[in-house]
Amino acid sequence: MRYFDYNATTPLAPAARTAWLQAQEAHWFNPSSPYRQAAAVRVRYEAARESLAALLGLKDSAERVVFTSGATEANNMVLRHWARQLPSDARLGVNPTEHPSVMEAATAAFGERVCLLALLPDGRVDLEALDAQLQTGGLAALSVMAANNETGVIQPWQAIAQLCQRAQVPYHCDASQWLGKMPLSGLADCSYVSGCAHKFGGPKGVGFLLLPQAAQDCKLLYGGAQEGGQRAGTEDVAGVLAMLAALEASTPCATPVLRDAFIEKVCSGIPNTRVVGVGADRLWNTVSLIMPQFQSVRWIRLLEKEGFLVSAGSACATGKSTGSPVLRALGIGAAAAGRALRISSGAETTAEDWDALAEAICRSYVRMRSEASASSSQVITID
Repeated sequence: MRYFDYNATTPLAPAARTAWLQAQEAHWFNPSSPYRQAAAVRVRYEAARESLAALLGLKDSAERVVFTSGATEANNMVLRHWARQLPSDARLGVNPTEHPSVMEAATAAFGERVCLLALLPDGRVDLEALDAQLQTGGLAALSVMAANNETGVIQPWQAIAQLCQRAQVPYHCDASQWLGKMPLSGLADCSYVSGCAHKFGGPKGVGFLLLPQAAQDCKLLYGGAQEGGQRAGTEDVAGVLAMLAALEASTPCATPVLRDAFIEKVCSGIPNTRVVGVGADRLWNTVSLIMPQFQSVRWIRLLEKEGFLVSAGSACATGKSTGSPVLRALGIGAAAAGRALRISSGAETTAEDWDALAEAICRSYVRMRSEASASSSQVITID
């Protein structure tokens, strides 16, 4: 079975598996306990924090890194923190194509004070419109992801960070889909950055939040004083060490050659196939297609029979009767969104894998059209 749903989750990287097993066997003590063995675990845990901070470009600021259970918790921490700290009439700017863990948390925390940012037709935030809002004081805080999980569209997050710094507005960047795929430089310029290990070869259930230097009262969970008082709960040492190992072993790539060859093959074989996000820089591993016919579920089931695992969009939005909020925000109607396919590869995916998937999609299209034609040509007579 060939896997093309890496944006949903990734297989555990060998380096992460090794780090996790070693930690579970030799470093399983509670790092907050008072004896020597626990202190040794604490040293390794804090060293991991410093190493992650260094990867993110932080110098002597490892305390800005808070380990969490994943990006969903980290995103909620930021938005709840802002709801407590900002004035009661403060308006929050949010990119309309954010992950549900940002959109729904923002709505819960700010209600009608959420301001959806203007988008360009390709899905990028309109920088001119955003700059105008920031300069007039219309926004008290901002949340815009680095790259979209469904379309792969890369937001101009570095430019957004600069605009927010100039306007002295805190900026949160959900980098879940960026980490492990693209270079890490510049992320430290964002006020807040959230990440999730299982998106780049680490284990599920662990992630991190990068905080501003002097952030206070960001906690979402109450209890012990772990993570500098920002996040209660016994530390997941094995998970953190595995996450660090996965990120260190990742090989960021910015070459979309295989993706683009795949797109060309599918679009030439199936006329009227639409590629979402054309015109914007997109992640090298991600393709969002609107097929000209047949519902996503039919495509997914048939491709699985052909030996390929793909999806229609965000796993976190699966089951919503309204369809993909991301595609709706891009002006794509419900009928077209119902024919969407999301294809996302990994560093291990080969040119042969991409070619084989393109051939399977074209073959599946011919098969479904043939079945539809045969079905419509049947005439039922009643004596």
